[in-house]
Amino acid sequence: MRDIEIVRYQKRLEGLFAHVKLMTDNAELQSHWARYLCILISGFLEVSVRSLYGAYAKGKSSPYVANFVERNLERLQNPTMEKILNLAASFSPSWEAELRAATDGELKDAVDSVVANRNSISHGQDVGITYVRVLDYYKRVNRVLELVERHCAQ
Repeated sequence: MRDIEIVRYQKRLEGLFAHVKLMTDNAELQSHWARYLCILISGFLEVSVRSLYGAYAKGKSSPYVANFVERNLERLQNPTMEKILNLAASFSPSWEAELRAATDGELKDAVDSVVANRNSISHGQDVGITYVRVLDYYKRVNRVLELVERHCAQ
């Protein structure tokens, strides 16, 4: 089961998506919101990955080991799919292999695009991200998180 922090973040994002969807008459405003949503999705991904693996360590190891893992997870920033795969490999090589196979293609591309767009947006660059595209990224990021969550539930 997802941590309450993850669920709150998810509900906030879904509320914003519903709000922005109603702005169909103003494409420019919807485009600005799409950039903001992309940044939030990147944060959601980062918080969720940390939380899922941190909770796993807390539930499966001594407090000292869990503390070590949680401190190391704090260093995770801008989690590209490769960073997530490397993190999964730190827990289990089979998790990494399964996750790599399951995310190859569209899921990997969505995670990497969210992070790349987030970095471009935060550095003031213009990105051509739309509401429809960012919504698709969000759905795919959630699928990646479900895969991570499935491993951590073992």
